[in-house]
Amino acid sequence: MTSFPLPNLNYDLTGEVALVTGATAGLGRRFAKTLAAAGARVAVAGRRAERLAELVDEIAADGGTALAVQLDVTDAEAISAALATVEQELGLITILVNNAGTPDAKRAHKMSVELVDTVLGTNLRGPWLLATGVGRRLIEEERAGRIVNISSMGAFYTSGSGAALYATTKGAINRMTEALAVEWASRNINVNAIAPGSFRSEMMDGMIERVGDFSDTFPRKRWGDPAQLDSTLLYLTSPASDCVTGTVIKVDDGQLPR
Repeated sequence: MTSFPLPNLNYDLTGEVALVTGATAGLGRRFAKTLAAAGARVAVAGRRAERLAELVDEIAADGGTALAVQLDVTDAEAISAALATVEQELGLITILVNNAGTPDAKRAHKMSVELVDTVLGTNLRGPWLLATGVGRRLIEEERAGRIVNISSMGAFYTSGSGAALYATTKGAINRMTEALAVEWASRNINVNAIAPGSFRSEMMDGMIERVGDFSDTFPRKRWGDPAQLDSTLLYLTSPASDCVTGTVIKVDDGQLPR
């Protein structure tokens, strides 16, 4: 006989401490506000201090608790320092949203080594160090946790018109999600990913400036709104997804072929 309520649906994050990277704009900003609204104490991380301060003020005005942490995810020492700061100020991180990312916007054969290093460092090495850093602390404290990596539909589909390295890193994020989920399953650390399609964000706005508005090519002829990711994020960070780990959830409004 089950002891779970009917329906077994709980998005309450009261008592949880969340870290959201890439929180200065777009999806990351929305993710941070969503987690705070669900009751989590949220550390917002990014490179732009002024934007982080504005976000902290907005969360506080809505009755939440937030901490600004200036962070470049390509800097391993800065990542270690940021994790220590969050733990000291808010408590043990039990939720990580690996959202920081950067596009390449160049053909593969035209990319400089410097750009290659930046894309790999931001989209893959940084998320790996953050996930393993948070995971290590959870394991030491024998605490359960949730890690959500932000992937992309680009991991499954590429147009051949650029962004090959971006797609490669997001494919690696998917595999990282699966591998860490297996390694940490016995530790009660769930590792999942969200693969958004084309949602309005600072990164997407930059692409639209370069190539024009192509939303008319989508079946529903619209861009995704970041708010439409709230339910998926809350599902993967809350008790509602207790039995879900190693999964990549596609959220693309039917934009791309399967």
